[in-house]
Formats: sequence, structure tokens, C-alpha cells
Amino acid sequence: MRMIWKLVIFALMVSLFIANIPQKVGASVSVSARGAVLMEQESGRVLFEKDAHTKRRIASITKIMTAILAIESGKMNEMVKVSEQATRADGSSVYLKPGEKIKLEHLVYGLMLRSGNDTAVAIAEHVGGSLDGFVFLMNQKAKEIGMLNTHFSNPHGLDDHEDHYSTAYDMALLTRYAMQNKTYQKIARTKNYKAPNPNENWDREWKNKNRLLTKYKYTTGGKTGYTKRAKRTLVTTATKGDMSLIAVTLNASDDWNDHIAMYENSFKTFDMAEVLTKGTIDIKTNKYDQKNLYLKRSIVYPATEEEMDLFSIKYKLNKPGEDWDESEHNGEAVGKAQVFLDGKVVRETPIYYQGGPEKKKGLFDLLKDLFLSVIGVKLHG
Repeated sequence: MRMIWKLVIFALMVSLFIANIPQKVGASVSVSARGAVLMEQESGRVLFEKDAHTKRRIASITKIMTAILAIESGKMNEMVKVSEQATRADGSSVYLKPGEKIKLEHLVYGLMLRSGNDTAVAIAEHVGGSLDGFVFLMNQKAKEIGMLNTHFSNPHGLDDHEDHYSTAYDMALLTRYAMQNKTYQKIARTKNYKAPNPNENWDREWKNKNRLLTKYKYTTGGKTGYTKRAKRTLVTTATKGDMSLIAVTLNASDDWNDHIAMYENSFKTFDMAEVLTKGTIDIKTNKYDQKNLYLKRSIVYPATEEEMDLFSIKYKLNKPGEDWDESEHNGEAVGKAQVFLDGKVVRETPIYYQGGPEKKKGLFDLLKDLFLSVIGVKLHG
């Protein structure tokens, strides 16, 4: 009898232990990918991950970096003379011809929709001055974005270098950055595109290889990739209501369904909570006039129903200097608001001071203003 009770108590202890193990958000999703991540666009919160920080070959999703650098170069309306080297690029191609001139904008569409390796080289040579120059820009931008486990060696993702790699998480960071650019958004969601072809009597017509643009109604963009060594790689974005998501899969045998599964699970599990609303904030303080403290932006954060009650806010205000004059600090940041979820800081935003009444001018200031206005009239008279 004692043995039975011991077994019962042991079983209860095991069940309680299992019940209290922290569960990964979105852990119910099963994907075929070796590496995967699902990130919410606004906050950067990872809603699902699978071996997301392991360095892997990434194939043509490399071209997201190539595209955003081309867009940010400010040269989209420039004509690019296609080199012999560009036309000799292996793999997928839009069949550019040596010496032809084509607008950089058209090359970026060919890059993103048809994954043209020839367009990647042509873009790199024009924007970076050379392939090496452009690769330098790629790695420089990766550092700026915070892609700590990434190294680029070419603008297209072909397996011609051993030190060309990234992670599912880093590629989500890159996509989050790129999706802040409206031109990139437009190109990434384009299903079909026509580019003038000056050497022929017909235009080039390109259809986007990203099947989710037609297969899954919430899809807003993305980039496909494949090489023999990287296998299938895919980045997509999707928006439903006020939630925008980024999905990345590396080495996946069933990537289209992987992405749909991650999206559907997260759209069902999470809501966007407005934790802080922009405008005047109510803080009890003797440091500043509390009526004049405000936030420039709202903070929204994805959370499950169970997490909604776990948010808390802390306000931290700087100590005003001895010579503080409220009339001279309009629009100045004087502290920060911190958003906590279950005791951990997840977002921060500056607190601004909107200034008090303007300081009354003395006689000297009034005479000075009058003198300057008279001088100004004479100079322009």
C-alpha cells in the first residue's frame, strides 16, 4: 500500500513539474525546415522559432539585401550598362545581353520576381562600383541591422563561396528592415511586371516566383531561394488586420505549407495590444509639470490572451539641471517609458516635454528685434 502511495505522489510531482516548464510561444507548430522563425514586424517579437540562430546557406533570399541596397542608393532611375560578367552568371536569369542599357529599377524587379542572377551582378557592379565593393556594402549594412551571424560573399546567393551564410533570425531582421521601405514593399508584393526591352519589339514580362502571393491571401511579399547545397529557402511576409508577420525557413522540403502553418497559428494565438497610447501621459512627478509630458508614438505588442494581464509600465524621468527653464526645452526628451511583459522589458520609448509658456521679452530684446527687422527691410528693399 505504501508503495502505491509513493508511486501516486511521484506521478503527481512529475505532472506538476511538466506543467510548470516554460512553453515556447507557438511551440505547437510543426515545420519541415531545418531552421525557421516567425517574427512580428512592428515589435520584432519572435512568435515561433526552430534552430533560428544556426548559420546556414541561404541561396537567393540573399537578394533581399541586394534589393534594399539598390533602392537606398538613390540610383533607381539611372541606366545600367550590362557587363559581360553579369551575363555569364550561373543559374536563374532574365537573359540580359552584354552592353545593353536597362534602368536600375527594372533590374530590381527582375531580381526580386524572377531571381535573376545576372540582374544581381549588374546591380552590384553599378551600385558598388564592383562586386567586391558591393559585397563590402552588404556586410556593412548587415552589421548596422544587427545581423550578428551573417556574412555575404556575393549579391545572389550562389554556392560559389564557403563564407556566405546567415540564419533564419538574421534574415527576419533584414526583412523587417527592408519592409520599412515603401519601394521595397511595392516591389516585393508585385505579382507581374513588364520591363521595356529596347533591343526587341516586345517587352520583358516577369511573373513572381513567390507562390504564396496567390496561394495565401494575407501574403504581402517575400523572396524564394534554392541551390543544391542550401536546398529550399523562403522568406515571406503577411498581414491580417493590424498584425504584420515575417516568416523565414531554411532547408525546408515543404516551405509553402510551413509558412502558412506558422501564420495561421500566430494569427489565431496572438492579438496586437496597445500598451501605451501616444499623447499626454499621467505621471506623478515633482521634477516637471506633468501636464506637459507626452509620448510621440503608441506602443503595440503581440500577446496571447493569457499574457494581456502581464503587461506593466514604468516611467523613468531624468533629473532637470539647476538652470532648467521649461520655456527653452520644447520637444526635448526628458526620460523614457518602459513596457514590461511578465517582468521583462520588451519595449521602450522616449518621454518628451512640450514646453511651458514663452519667456516674456524685456525692453532690450524688443529693441533688438525691432533693429533686426528694420535692417532686414533695408537689405531687401
